Amino acid sequence: MADLSGTLNGAGASSQEAAVQAWIAGFQSQYPDVTVNYAPEGSGAGREQFTSGAVPFAGTDAALDEEEMAAAEEACGAPAVNLPLYIDPIAVPYNLPGVDNLQLGPETLAGIFNEDITNWNDPAIAEDNPEAELPDLQITPVHRSDESGTTENFVEYLAAAAPDVWTHEVSGDWPSGLTGEAGAQTPGVLQAVDAAEGTIGYTSAAAAGDRTTAAIGVGEEFVEYSAEAAAAVVENSPLAEGRAENDLALELARDTTESGNYPIVLVSYTVVCTAYSDAATGDLVKAWVGYVASDEGQQAAADAAGSAPISPDMQSQVQGIVDSIQVG
Repeated sequence: MADLSGTLNGAGASSQEAAVQAWIAGFQSQYPDVTVNYAPEGSGAGREQFTSGAVPFAGTDAALDEEEMAAAEEACGAPAVNLPLYIDPIAVPYNLPGVDNLQLGPETLAGIFNEDITNWNDPAIAEDNPEAELPDLQITPVHRSDESGTTENFVEYLAAAAPDVWTHEVSGDWPSGLTGEAGAQTPGVLQAVDAAEGTIGYTSAAAAGDRTTAAIGVGEEFVEYSAEAAAAVVENSPLAEGRAENDLALELARDTTESGNYPIVLVSYTVVCTAYSDAATGDLVKAWVGYVASDEGQQAAADAAGSAPISPDMQSQVQGIVDSIQVG
């Protein structure tokens, strides 16, 4: 397919934008006659565009659900599959001058975002941080205003790790009964966290940059996010049950107590059809996903976004699925 040409359009998760830009640069260096466009409008928007047939691939931080899979099959004329090609911790950035090494257990973190814990000198935070000088300052939790895969992954963690505290339905939409402060997409959350002391949010670690972030309680330790710690929890997670053949959606081990695992992890999927009636589009999708899953593609994402490369076993599974995509 060295003579590939044309335009490939995708849309979806803003969390993987830095990785996608690196993938585009690497892919287009191999295929200079191909133009790849990706609109980082959020996971929900990407899934909507894919399931309506508006784009031939999408990025999403949550695998398509049963209803979306049915819509995608109708749009594709064949089943769609979720391929986990981007592994990224979800960081918890905070703005609290003088507190550089914040530690938060699962129940404490859930209590903050559930607005049960409202001041930074709350006893629960103090218990997690016995050596910190915590200020008498109101906490302002910041959440996404738009439907977001990052939100869905974050609250899925809260529900699994602190079920007695976080009792809301797991969804890409923030619970309507909670106020806090809202920011549009990843940049909006970070702008709100940066704008005022006392704020705390959640975002793709790739986007968090050099901001101070909380270490999260796992078992008997507090674990800071890293590509290695995110990869570790993914390795310990089985495939989701009840999925179609070749679908690689994962059942993430959110409540793990394994040492060195960082459980607030975002697995961003590339969603594709298993058949494309237009041969040119199908060839472009196959070449694109093959590059993204390759050693070179995964390293490009790691260099640009600090993500964790998928395992060799997952790479081979993805490549087998790509090879099986029917075109024309």
